[in-house]
Amino acid sequence: MLSFEMNDRKKIGLGLTGFGIFFSFLGVIFFFDKGLLAMGNILFVSGVSLTIGLKSTMQFFMKRSNFKGTISFGIGFLILMVGWPILGMIIEAYGFIVLFSGFWPTVSVFIQKIPVLGWLVQLPFIRSLFDRNRGKRMPV
Repeated sequence: MLSFEMNDRKKIGLGLTGFGIFFSFLGVIFFFDKGLLAMGNILFVSGVSLTIGLKSTMQFFMKRSNFKGTISFGIGFLILMVGWPILGMIIEAYGFIVLFSGFWPTVSVFIQKIPVLGWLVQLPFIRSLFDRNRGKRMPV
């Protein structure tokens, strides 16, 4: 069985990923401020790279099944940097969904184990959404 060792590099990577999500959220809240959105994207990608390693990150983004998401995410980032943050974020969001949709079953099982959220997820109309993907859980 594999154990998840939490070293300093992974702690810093998780922190950078969290700050990337936070800055992206602030960028959206402040009417699509392109500086905050760009900083959030850079922190998110660097955080993922530090958390799972550079080689694993390159393998994930360059996997043939993830090309559509990688290209969409990259083009969205470039459009954001050019000065069209709303269009860039729409294209990036599509790429993000395509890239990370395979992790949804794992995330849904994790959410069900959180005390308050787990109780909310047990509501019938929400539970049907989670049960639809339960059998397809992928190892991370």
